[in-house]
Amino acid sequence: MNKVTKIMLTAVMVLSLAACVERNEEGQTGQQKVNKIVLSVFNPKVEIASQFERLVKEYEKEHPEVDIHIRTVGGGADDRAMLMTQFAAGKGPDIYTNGGYEEARLWKDYLEDLSDQPWVRHAYKHALEPMEMDGKIYGMPMNVEGYGFVYNKDLFAKAGIRETPRTLSELKDVSEKLRAMNITPFSNGYAEKWLLGVFMINIAFAHQNNPDAFIKGLTDGTQKFKGNEPFIGMLRLLDLTVQYGSKNSLTIDYNTAVTGFAKGKTAMILQGNWIQPMLDKISPNMNIGFFPMPISDDAAKNDALAIGIPNNWVVNKKTTAVKKIEAKKFLNWMASSEQGKRFMTEQFKFVPAFSNIEIKNSGPLAADIIKYVKEGKTLSWNWFKYPAGVSDEFGPAMQAYINKQMNRDELLQEFQKSWNRYSEK
Repeated sequence: MNKVTKIMLTAVMVLSLAACVERNEEGQTGQQKVNKIVLSVFNPKVEIASQFERLVKEYEKEHPEVDIHIRTVGGGADDRAMLMTQFAAGKGPDIYTNGGYEEARLWKDYLEDLSDQPWVRHAYKHALEPMEMDGKIYGMPMNVEGYGFVYNKDLFAKAGIRETPRTLSELKDVSEKLRAMNITPFSNGYAEKWLLGVFMINIAFAHQNNPDAFIKGLTDGTQKFKGNEPFIGMLRLLDLTVQYGSKNSLTIDYNTAVTGFAKGKTAMILQGNWIQPMLDKISPNMNIGFFPMPISDDAAKNDALAIGIPNNWVVNKKTTAVKKIEAKKFLNWMASSEQGKRFMTEQFKFVPAFSNIEIKNSGPLAADIIKYVKEGKTLSWNWFKYPAGVSDEFGPAMQAYINKQMNRDELLQEFQKSWNRYSEK
């Protein structure tokens, strides 16, 4: 054996001995690291991305055997498309979200039955409906959310506006008063297709005498978009926001629109209570509130906020048995532990969907939602009931309408074509 070989062997022995010593000094830490259960979580809520990361770290402290990896996709990104891509590649996350109703039926083969979980008995009955199929529960409601026009009370006061508008005519008057004070009335992030094709259009569905029957009627041909008063009123509202909104609204994305509102550059924004954490970060203690989206001059009919369950945490049925057990433990911890409950209300600013979680420090937007719920002034969320895929066409069509590429009747006809095409699939 030559000298070089001896030196190399000695070096290898020394390194091996050092590694053994290091493992012994660590005790079982190194072994635990190797054997940790790794859970992947797909989070669609960009507004609570950093808060959710902190929540997970708290969980990992209490459960050192688990390592949770979070991927947050949302806001301007198409989280559903990305999720489908992951599953198609055989790399679906262990925990993700599902909107329920038609989307739940579409994904049923990938949804673990959660009916026996402890959190179920604390969930409000209406909150379980989107994920209930065949008498079983397949998802844990994330929270209760509401949307409408969020408004800056200080800017309203500056313009001499003492009451929130209850009709389309009053909303136009308010917009005129704000503009007269050199205040831009609306912060329109209409570069986002979902803002138009999900939230704006839903107001027209929600104002039908019976939204579920109307949706069924669109499919069987007994109902039409064209000539429908709530849809005509919704488009009048859209026109008004464009007329009195920030310039080039089709180029303004979600973050830009919310940031502009948070900095007092605009007085109103079509959004929900999910933006509260973003507002708190940019401008803490903003003097804000909600008012409903008017689509007519009937004040009584307009006086309701669109309130529902935005999403549901679900467990991947195709993942391993061990991971499914740990995923369920994590979801239960979120809804039952003191840490989880505190994060849900104080950090995420959520309105909980569970009776065992006290609502506190969730902000003025959450307070307004609770007020409207108690008064029974609520409108339904309907987009998860549409034929799968049709919502993806509503948004771009509305953007084309804003860009004057089609008129009102042509847009309603485009809605009809999309509905007919997807309901036949």
